[in-house]
Amino acid sequence: QVQLVESGGGLVQAGGSLRLSCAASGIIFRNNVMGWYRQAPGKQRELVASIHSGGTTNVADSVKGRFTISRDNAKNTVYLQMNNLKPEDTAVYYCNVPRMVVSNSASWGQGTQVTVSS
Repeated sequence: QVQLVESGGGLVQAGGSLRLSCAASGIIFRNNVMGWYRQAPGKQRELVASIHSGGTTNVADSVKGRFTISRDNAKNTVYLQMNNLKPEDTAVYYCNVPRMVVSNSASWGQGTQVTVSS
C-alpha cells in the first residue's frame, strides 16, 4: 500500500518561501511520475506540479515561475520549493501519484497546511 507523508508547511507572509517534502513508500518510486496537489477551502483539489522519473516537470500556470518541483529517487522523496508566495496559495498541499489519482485508486496522506498572510 502506498504511504505518503507530507511535511514542511507553515504560516508565512506574502512574498515568503517554503519548501515542502513528501516521503513515499509502498511503490517503486523511481518508476512513477509524482505530483503535488493542493486544496483550498471550498475548492476542488488541483494538480500544482508533476515530475517524471528523469526530471521532466510540468507546473500549473498559476504557480509558474514561483514553484519548482524536484525529486530524489534515492530517498523516495519529492519536493516543492515555493517562492514569492501569495495569499491565494493558501491550501492544504498533498503529494500523490497522478496515474493513481486519475484511476481513482489513490490514497491520500494527511497533507501539509500552507497559510500565506497578506
